[in-house]
Amino acid sequence: MYTIAGHHHISMLTKDAKENNQFYTKVLGLRRVKKTVNQDDPGMYHLFYGDLTGSAGTELSFFEMPRVGSTIRGTNSISQIGLLVPSYESLVFWKNRFEVLEVQHGEITQYAGKDALHFQDNEGLRMVLLNNDGLETPEYWSAWKDSVVPVEHRILGLGAIELTVRYADRLDKTLKELLGYVEASRSEHEVVYQSVAGQSFGEIVVKQQEGPIEKPGKGSIHHIAIRVKDEEELRYWDRVINEQGFRTSGIVDRFYFQSLYFRESNGILFEMATDGPGFTADASVESLGEGLDLPPFLEERRAEIEANLQPID
Repeated sequence: MYTIAGHHHISMLTKDAKENNQFYTKVLGLRRVKKTVNQDDPGMYHLFYGDLTGSAGTELSFFEMPRVGSTIRGTNSISQIGLLVPSYESLVFWKNRFEVLEVQHGEITQYAGKDALHFQDNEGLRMVLLNNDGLETPEYWSAWKDSVVPVEHRILGLGAIELTVRYADRLDKTLKELLGYVEASRSEHEVVYQSVAGQSFGEIVVKQQEGPIEKPGKGSIHHIAIRVKDEEELRYWDRVINEQGFRTSGIVDRFYFQSLYFRESNGILFEMATDGPGFTADASVESLGEGLDLPPFLEERRAEIEANLQPID
């Protein structure tokens, strides 16, 4: 029996890769660890931000879609991203920083049992900074020393990811019985699940909401990816998920990791992604995110791909 080790990454839609790059590197202080393209549609950028090497569990990824419209909020969606910061003092630092940089944000409050600061990026993507308060994080997460944010307040990695669905009982069954999540807390408004009991880096918050299904656009969240160790474990999950009546994509080689995709009963798209080989498969640690990296099967189309992309830097 395998268990989910936490979040791997989360993927969103952006209308403007250049503005997106500015916000996540210059405002949030993350490192752009990979500038590549959507492997299924290489006419669009696929950008990854994270820690020094884009470790699993720290990655925010964006597909650029210049013609995409605005998100129409609704249910059956991944509705918010939690990002862990070291302390309550870090939340104060970020609130002041957001005020200076004119980033939309709220007051310091509570969310999923933690001190929290809600904010949005320039496209309306909803996020919340969460006080990790000294709790354990994966040992391989490593700070990027060139971040514009002081190390004592930097974003550590992914925390609670919020899912809003019509049928919370169906998602409850999928998380607990299929994927092995444990229920950490339950209230009238939300249920918190953890892939690793007592740890924040694999939390999922589920809220039930009736009404129309969300229509995705800029600032919407496309899918959540959760960690598995290797291809052997992926094969296990492929078999088990199919046995439970869900249809999977089969194993897909993404070069930087291998993946498996399925939708649960409310339509939330889950990806299971392996820890390796990682973003240093075709770049040194020092040069991560600088040039346009392409998986080997797209390399022969480099000239065509580069001609169709607008420069970011």
